[in-house]
Amino acid sequence: MKFIVHNNVLAFALVLICNKLCISSAFVAKQHSERTINTRLNSNSNGESDFSTPDMGDVGFVLLAGGTGSRMKAGMPKQYLPLRGVPVLHHSLDLFLEKLVDHCKSNNKGTSSPPENVVLVMDPLYQPEYQSIVDRYPGRLEFANPGVERQGSVENGLNKLVEMSKGKCQFVAIHDSARPLVTIEEICNVVVDAKEHGAAVLGVPCKATIKESEDGSFVARTIPRSKLWEVHTPQVIKIETLLKGFKKVAAENLEVTDDVSVVEALGEPVKLTRGEYTNLKITTPEDMDVAEAILEDRKSKPVNMLA
Repeated sequence: MKFIVHNNVLAFALVLICNKLCISSAFVAKQHSERTINTRLNSNSNGESDFSTPDMGDVGFVLLAGGTGSRMKAGMPKQYLPLRGVPVLHHSLDLFLEKLVDHCKSNNKGTSSPPENVVLVMDPLYQPEYQSIVDRYPGRLEFANPGVERQGSVENGLNKLVEMSKGKCQFVAIHDSARPLVTIEEICNVVVDAKEHGAAVLGVPCKATIKESEDGSFVARTIPRSKLWEVHTPQVIKIETLLKGFKKVAAENLEVTDDVSVVEALGEPVKLTRGEYTNLKITTPEDMDVAEAILEDRKSKPVNMLA
């Protein structure tokens, strides 16, 4: 679906996002915080952000870009499709390697160290096309090969992160490259929570009414919406905890649906960090239209990882 960007485009985009909420990424929580999160990066009169910027020198990022994107019905995986003139993946690379670094350096009077390590989990078929970008960030950006499933991709990326950081990274932030709209504020908030609690995940309260069905034909019950959250990425976890969780999952042949599920399997707490509804995952062609509208409304600067 195509539409013309105008002054009310963000409201229209949000309506589309809310209509696409589903239970695939929702989970039950005892309660959720009612604190308000702004939809933009705000600054005070001194030019510094209003939210807390943690030290990120011990936080490494694993960017997952190994998916096939079959639901996009395109000739290539969704992370390589153009969004505002560059591949979707480039928006996350630019955020972690440039914008977030600049933010850390300019806030807290330079006391917040920026992240130093990013692992790009990518199919070897596409790695030659991205070698020039990796070469621009020696020691900061490296490849890892994807696994058969998401868990294998995360584990491969984590092992590479531990290797390239030489043990300096204590936390890993795992992010889907198909989520190009996550904000610096969201990243800072979820890292702050992870450092306090050991693991944290971005999410938003589920707006849709969710029905449970045993056979796919009839409603069994309605799940109370107040207990459901749709989870996003990044998901930030203490590396020691995640490695321990991987061992338990493998030993007991457990099925996990996302990264913090590994932490849940250990019986460890996972903090819910209130995120933004605009942090959508690009899954269908219509999502690209919504993402374009949101970036236009934010007046985002052009991304050029090859400059």
